[in-house]
Amino acid sequence: MNNDLLYKIAITKVPKVGAITAKNLVSYCGGAKAVFDASQKELMNIPGIGRTLAENIRHHNVLEEAEKELEFIAKKDIQCLFYTDEKFPQRLKHFNDSPAMLYFKGNAELNHHRIVSIIGTRTPSPHGKAICEELVAELQKYNVLIISGLAYGIDVTAHRKSVSLNIPTVGVLGHGLSMMYPPEHKNVSEKMMENGGILTEFTHRQGPDREHFPMRNRIVAGMCDALIVVETKERGGSMITAELANGYNKDVFAIPGRARDKKFGGGNLLIKSHKAQLIESADDVVGIMRWEQFEKNKNIQKQLFVELTEKEQVVVDILRNENEVAIDKLSYVSKLQPSEVSSLLLELEFKGMIKPLPGKRYMLV
Repeated sequence: MNNDLLYKIAITKVPKVGAITAKNLVSYCGGAKAVFDASQKELMNIPGIGRTLAENIRHHNVLEEAEKELEFIAKKDIQCLFYTDEKFPQRLKHFNDSPAMLYFKGNAELNHHRIVSIIGTRTPSPHGKAICEELVAELQKYNVLIISGLAYGIDVTAHRKSVSLNIPTVGVLGHGLSMMYPPEHKNVSEKMMENGGILTEFTHRQGPDREHFPMRNRIVAGMCDALIVVETKERGGSMITAELANGYNKDVFAIPGRARDKKFGGGNLLIKSHKAQLIESADDVVGIMRWEQFEKNKNIQKQLFVELTEKEQVVVDILRNENEVAIDKLSYVSKLQPSEVSSLLLELEFKGMIKPLPGKRYMLV
């Protein structure tokens, strides 16, 4: 038995201990097992851990639950990804509310170099479905991983089209891996596992409870580089996911619809409120993300001596001292305006000095 994994699973099963608290406990104690080895007094000395949580950790029988989970994942060939693991989606890792543990069945690279989330209504129009399929087909040549929620409508349309084109696609679920909800999507989920997979933060006995789906949405938002809203009304899960993506500093895009067309009202609202960029095709996404420019630059050998302006040198020096830096931190450390930093970063990227990373972060080439 993998005792280390046993304790990692167990900490996610402690009542009233969510992802943030679980990661806080592991950080203070030095490991998942150390959390369970700590005395109640030691646990209560950790900020945010009161008597009730300490007693839950010390006395609640979560290790037995974790043992049953280990048996299930071994039988079903499921990967357990703790937030400290190298294979854990690194795009998620930066966010405080990201899951402490993920369960994955499939063979996709969850740290794929380009990830696009495609979301929308559960009851799309024929026009919305056609646009979704066109977007997926247009993205094929850019070697992307497509993510969605395997729900009715736009979600499953994106997954099915990806499968038909052999594009890796991952469905993020709002329940454990012992079932499939909705059951009608079991066949497509099995095909997805051949060149993609299904992903969840819930242990196998947890069902599709209503509160699980907003939690699922934050993974869809957090794992991508770009999030595309195809068709949605002004209220619903897609709008929540778009809001989350904006909060995570992701690039959000929306397909516009006719004025007063309620089915596209959500996308129109996102565009009107400057929470999404208007697109008509995948080429618009590619252009804004500068993927074509990156393809050109990556094959150009970096010059040994590149002439830099004084301000460009400041930015390069900051990046040289750290592996990767967010644009807001670059602005703060350099004492330059964010708009000026953005311009400098674009120039440095054209010179082959830096490359952009998910979450509007940058690193030296």
